[in-house]
Amino acid sequence: MTRVWLTTWEWECCGDSFVVGDDIEFGISARVPEPFVTELLGPELAKTIDAFESHHEEEFADRVRGRVVGIHAVVHDVEERRSLRRPGHGAPPDAAVPAEGEEWPMNRVGLGLGLGLGEGVFAGSRPSRYVTTIVDVPGTAELQPRTAVRVPTDEDDSDTARPEGDVDADDPPAVRLIRARAGWIVDVDEG
Repeated sequence: MTRVWLTTWEWECCGDSFVVGDDIEFGISARVPEPFVTELLGPELAKTIDAFESHHEEEFADRVRGRVVGIHAVVHDVEERRSLRRPGHGAPPDAAVPAEGEEWPMNRVGLGLGLGLGEGVFAGSRPSRYVTTIVDVPGTAELQPRTAVRVPTDEDDSDTARPEGDVDADDPPAVRLIRARAGWIVDVDEG
């Protein structure tokens, strides 16, 4: 059996759905874990992974082919930290910090008939007064058995839970603990 790591961001955007029992073929970018994987999973679990899949950077000659015999969602805790937005961090560079209760000024540039906004803000939106930073909490990774990757099911939604209750957009908490999916570990029988 070969154990393959799949990164969440790659598969959420464009990986093909598959289930336990399917025949698959993965392009392998590495056979040794990158430091972030070892930090996330811990050294013992990271050592159980034989290959690291990627399909965005290039076509890889190293491949894993076989039947999927197990799928595990890797979930972990992250801290969602909010801080007051500062010029140069999503606000126009020349923006002054607005007075308490006031909105940030928008960087408006007319483009044809539409309205172009800088710093990642799209027409019709308002910039938040806050910047959100996500920080991994070491030692919190765990495996949750799954039957599929990217197949919409009730079980697939259960591994990323936000805290209960509404968050007041005008006064969000400075730090929230959230359970998030980091990726999947897929067991493949190459026989």
